[in-house]
Amino acid sequence: MSPGDPSEWTLPRLAINRDGEWLHEGQEITHPGILANLRGNLRRDEGGYFVQAGPVRVPVEVADTPFVVTRVEPDGQTLRLTLNDGTQEPLDPTTLRFTSGEVPYCRVRGGRFEARLSRAAAYQLGQLVEYDERTGRAVLRVGGTAHRLPRE
Repeated sequence: MSPGDPSEWTLPRLAINRDGEWLHEGQEITHPGILANLRGNLRRDEGGYFVQAGPVRVPVEVADTPFVVTRVEPDGQTLRLTLNDGTQEPLDPTTLRFTSGEVPYCRVRGGRFEARLSRAAAYQLGQLVEYDERTGRAVLRVGGTAHRLPRE
């Protein structure tokens, strides 16, 4: 085998911690271009998270979710999410779920990934939730539409 053979490569240890920070060999990656490349090439299948680098699949260990919602804001008829990478996208309220610890999660990036709402974002979302006395359920009102929040 030649030294250029991908099967001989030593793969880097990549991880995403609970705060959505990328780590290489335990050290935080801070270079904006490298982070953009990693986030843009992140994939997931039945084997887990990975970054495809040419012919090589580099595994990525994810502590909780690969993305963290840092902000939730009303935006006309929708709610706009700001993710930890600075991108923004609308919230699909049907993807909201809450863990037993009442931590909210939702789907992002066209439903491909799950994101955990930061404490600040969860508080911002909570400001928009109402209690429906008739059904005994929490309701999120977005643009005149009521979305019943799921129970754990």
